[in-house]
Parts: sequence; structure tokens; C-alpha cells
Amino acid sequence: MKRLVFTLVLAACLWTLMFSPWTAPHVPFWWVMAGSALMLGVLTALFNPGWWKQIKWTAGNVCLGIGVAVMLWGIFWAGDKVSSWLFDFARGQVDEIYGMKSGESPWLLTVLMLFLIGPAEEIYWRGYVQKTFSARFGKNAGYVAATLLYALVHAGSFNFMLVMAALVAGGVWGLLYRMWPERFSAIIISHALWDVAVFVWFPI
Repeated sequence: MKRLVFTLVLAACLWTLMFSPWTAPHVPFWWVMAGSALMLGVLTALFNPGWWKQIKWTAGNVCLGIGVAVMLWGIFWAGDKVSSWLFDFARGQVDEIYGMKSGESPWLLTVLMLFLIGPAEEIYWRGYVQKTFSARFGKNAGYVAATLLYALVHAGSFNFMLVMAALVAGGVWGLLYRMWPERFSAIIISHALWDVAVFVWFPI
């Protein structure tokens, strides 16, 4: 558990560095994000040997991953409309998030999110954090803890919409892992595809 706590503190520091309004303007966001995801992925491999045994690349998992990504995009599309109606600040905060990709190559972002950031985040947050908490405190507690922590590491952004986006997406991926851990590869696929869809292919 000490190793897990260490990685969580590290993740909180890195995410705050990337998203905080005081530090974000001074760091190359996408490279720091890619390096942070890679670092957490490597720590997962070191502290959670055999994590790769959870991953099974089957046609069913691929189709499920695509389906979940499409479903999540639809949820966020609807959520954007509702939140813009409810909160005057919502659209501005969403635009701040999209501002992170300003000036970056869409091809570079696609490669980073599809093959590094999305997969590494799932390998860490669900494959290590949720799995470890679930083994220690039970599946329901593990699900709740991992979902809340995934949202809270974004709190340093002071962007309500970003924190809620992480809570909703993390809640969906965490629930899938809670119910069907053998479908872990589908969760990885859905995270990677959703990242690219919402940021590059079909921005909301």
C-alpha cells in the first residue's frame, strides 16, 4: 500500500503541475502529460507484476471498447448542452480545456493519446489503483476510491468542468472494471478512442 500511496502523491503533483493556472502556462502540456502517463505506467509494471495478464485482445473486447467510447462521447455531448444551460461558466471552462491543444499537431495528439496517454492512464488507474484498493477493501470501495481520486487529481486546475468530466469518465471506466475486470482491454481501448474523439476528431 505504501507504493500505491507514493504513486498517488506523484500523480497529484504531476497533474497539478500540468493543470494549475500558476504552473500550466510554463510547461509543455502534452509532453509532460505523455511523460507522466509513461512514468505511472512504468511504476505500475514495477509495483504490480503480471498486470498484463488482465489484457486480452479479443474481437469482443475491441467492439465493446469502441461502443463504450461512442457512448461516452454521446454522454459528454448531452452533458455539454445541459451544463451550458445550467451554468454560465461551463462553456468558458470547456473552451479552456480545448485551448490546451492550440498550436499542436492533430497527428501528434492522436498518436500520443491513442498509443500512450489513454492506455497508460487505464493501466495505472484501473489496472493498479482500483485493483489494489479492491483487493484490500472490497470491489465497491475500490471502485469508489479510484473514481474519486481520478477526479481529484484534476482539482488543481480549478476547472469544475474538467473535474466533473474526469469523475464521469472515470466512473464509467471504473464501473466496467468493477463488473468485468476480464474486459480490461476494452476499457483501455475505450479510453484511448474517447480521448482522441473528444479532443481531435469530433470536439464537442
